[in-house]
Amino acid sequence: MTRIRRAATSPFSYAALGGLIVGLLGWVAIAAGWVEADGSEPSSAPPSLAQPVADDGEASDARGLTVNQIYDRSSAGVAHIQARGAAAQTAPGPFGAPAPRQTATGSGFLIDGEGHIVTNAHVVDGASDISVKLGDDEETYDAELVGADNSTDIAVLAVDAPSDVLEPLELGDSNRLDVGDPVVAIGNPFGLDRTVTAGIISALQREIQAPDGFTIRDVIQTDAPINPGNSGGPLLDGSGEVVGVNSQIESASGGNVGIGFAVPVATAQEVAQQLISDGEVDHAYLGISGADLTDDLANAINLDANSGALVQSVVPGSPADEAGLEAGDATVSFGGERVRVGGDLIIAVDGEEVSGMDDVIAAVDSKGPGEEVELTVRRDGNERDVTVELGERPSESP
Repeated sequence: MTRIRRAATSPFSYAALGGLIVGLLGWVAIAAGWVEADGSEPSSAPPSLAQPVADDGEASDARGLTVNQIYDRSSAGVAHIQARGAAAQTAPGPFGAPAPRQTATGSGFLIDGEGHIVTNAHVVDGASDISVKLGDDEETYDAELVGADNSTDIAVLAVDAPSDVLEPLELGDSNRLDVGDPVVAIGNPFGLDRTVTAGIISALQREIQAPDGFTIRDVIQTDAPINPGNSGGPLLDGSGEVVGVNSQIESASGGNVGIGFAVPVATAQEVAQQLISDGEVDHAYLGISGADLTDDLANAINLDANSGALVQSVVPGSPADEAGLEAGDATVSFGGERVRVGGDLIIAVDGEEVSGMDDVIAAVDSKGPGEEVELTVRRDGNERDVTVELGERPSESP
């Protein structure tokens, strides 16, 4: 199927998992069977998917900790976040429709010994007062918002807590994940703090829509149960290292159906460093939407090329518009989707061939506002180079 993408937007609907009225806890109390009331393990539970077993029957040392071991090592660094005065939410379509709220709950995790906590931007959106609990510590600590980036749905808090209760989690490498790898989520679904769930990596390189309407790339899909309140919490691999930040679910009911999404820790780490350093993140902006050109599509529209990114639309006044990129002027139906054709075909960026919009988006994301990018485009059978000075991404997707 032809994939239609914007150069930083996605058709996925945004889901604010973090927000939940504290009063809703009553009706979910019947689900207490999700966790043991006294925190103990069931005595006869079979090995988890997140528990690879070695030949001798013992848990493997390499990426093979048990869920219990991961929880014991990591839970102290997981934060239960309450954001008071948070902005009311609107119904997010297929992801469910949370009620407007004044106190939002969510999750987060410590990334250093200085009290910096990573969470989702939507968890603390509009909050006037933020407090956290760490691990099983019942003490509540004040936290300040260091900065938030709506384009990646990542925020950083600074918690005012004693150094002896700050136990940062170890960050892993989300670029080394494989489909089928075991993962564990720790968080506060429906306000039920210190909840652990387990599953596998269901898919990689997904795309979801950020709060500002742009695309979050290279997202991790998992079947580890995550629900409202898990937002911002860690997704850990089989060795107990953080590989993602739980952010969204695909659900018609608003509850878990085994399709959750986590922002990769590589993205979260880069954004967090910029937020701690500068308080904000600047994203480069091109201003086009496009579709991947495949062999079948090229044959269908009689185009003498087999790869590239079809420019379907150009945002008026954007850097792409000012550089003279041309959008499609006709629409065809292909693979069950409507595709605009007749515009420029981007075949290379900075001299490197591109296979589709993913490559174009990646090239733009690797640069900053004010930097130039050279696009090699094919128009009317002729190739030409177009130099574009990238702009600063607007606060919302056009």
